[in-house]
Amino acid sequence: MNALYEQADEYLMIRRALGFKLRGHDRLLHDFVAFLDLNDGPTITSALALRWATQPVGLQQVRWAQRLSAVRGFARHAHALDQSVEVPPVDLLPCRRQRPVPYLYTSADLARLVSACAPIQPAFRASTYETFFGLLASTGMRVGEAIHLDTNDVDLTNGVIEINDAKFRKHRRLPLHSSTVAALARYRTARNERYPNPKAPAFFVSTRGTRLQDVNVHEVFRALVDSISLPTQPGAGTPMVHGMRHSFAVATLRNWYRSGVDVNGKLPVLSAYLGHADPSSTYWYLQACPELLGLAAARLEQFENSAR
Repeated sequence: MNALYEQADEYLMIRRALGFKLRGHDRLLHDFVAFLDLNDGPTITSALALRWATQPVGLQQVRWAQRLSAVRGFARHAHALDQSVEVPPVDLLPCRRQRPVPYLYTSADLARLVSACAPIQPAFRASTYETFFGLLASTGMRVGEAIHLDTNDVDLTNGVIEINDAKFRKHRRLPLHSSTVAALARYRTARNERYPNPKAPAFFVSTRGTRLQDVNVHEVFRALVDSISLPTQPGAGTPMVHGMRHSFAVATLRNWYRSGVDVNGKLPVLSAYLGHADPSSTYWYLQACPELLGLAAARLEQFENSAR
């Protein structure tokens, strides 16, 4: 089975070179190859792939489908090298995943979340998270993008942020509001005074001078949410950090509808700003907010009345 291990690593290397991150697929594919070895599977078959995918007891079917999908991608690669390899059919373990309705924050909610950082100790840590979450709220950046910002990526002179570690390795530049620039400048001054020679080139650093960690960011955010007791939203999920990104997109679309601009014409701009691969990904935000659907329907009715 050494050849299959090597093929799995080669497959992942090629896919990642194309921009696909495939987080966790190393472990999944190595585990699958070990499963084949344990069950004397001479090659990849649909039956063995299905047995392996559904092996963990108690998982939701969507998780089984995700495991099988990881094998399917690898099997397509291996089939090109060995025709005896079976590629599991896409309908072998059908499961349509429902996208959860995000918790959408109001501007007041976001202000409370950022203000709730003040009691965090030490004071520099409070400043770090206050600025970090403020940046997410004002730009709709992904958490990982903000974590991986380096000092050279933040151009406060021109009020622009360079995003270099986005999905599919897409690069984009984000113009910033003057208030965001001012907040980032204050934080940079405090960071440089405390860490003139930080251990990492990161813009946001921990109290040890290292880059922030994703797990700690989410832990702090959950504590902030608990501290301000946000109201429940019928049908929406738990308040999450990623909800700031959804809220930014919804607020932008809502303001465009209310101001009467051509939303369809401007939607590609929002998609580019958010780093979406396609405007269709941005359209999903219309479904996530009933208010937006109402505004869109009113716009359509206005158009139909004018056309009569």
